[in-house]
Amino acid sequence: MRFPVRALSVIAALLATAALLRPAPVQAQAEGTEYRVLAPAQPTLSPGKIEVVEFFSYACPHCAEFAPLLATWKATLAKDVVFRKVPVGFDRPPWINMQRAYYALLASGDLERLDAKLFTAIHGQNLPLFQEQALFDWVAKNGGDAQKFTAAYTSFGINNQTVQADKMAEDFQITGVPTMAVDGRYVALGDTQLELLANTDKLIAKVRAEHAAAAKAAAPAPKKKS
Repeated sequence: MRFPVRALSVIAALLATAALLRPAPVQAQAEGTEYRVLAPAQPTLSPGKIEVVEFFSYACPHCAEFAPLLATWKATLAKDVVFRKVPVGFDRPPWINMQRAYYALLASGDLERLDAKLFTAIHGQNLPLFQEQALFDWVAKNGGDAQKFTAAYTSFGINNQTVQADKMAEDFQITGVPTMAVDGRYVALGDTQLELLANTDKLIAKVRAEHAAAAKAAAPAPKKKS
């Protein structure tokens, strides 16, 4: 489902209100409609936590629509949940440039300030930012550290990060974005973006219950009194 850019802030506000009122989500039950199982399971970077990964691209209009909803949803996450983003390239040069842009913004310290603005510039203002120089100029014009951004964007380290992101997308069997994966074992499904977030919540509840059951099973049996 797609929404006009001008409606995104209204939708985000409504979602924020709903998030405050919603009950604790039930666990995901319907494999094939609410989620799919990753086989084999993939490692996470957050042992002891429930890791949620969004696969996305600044070049993707659906990701632009999803971004304000996701930002509101992220604010409701419990402390045992860790969220991170992975940009995909799909072997498309403009998308690969946007992968580099994400990691360069992260490296330069400008991600929080320019993340939403980059989506708006591309999909709301239709600015041609898929070429390197245009992107560098845009970062400078919007208050970013252009020197740090440019150095990071063209660095070997950023190139390695994009290669790793592509490998991760392949391992997670990602064929479209936005996609939400939970705990390296499940991928949320949904016919709408709100349904995708609801099913991600259900997967978080499912994984939380699985972690609790595993911890209980691993705990030593209480000693019998003599």
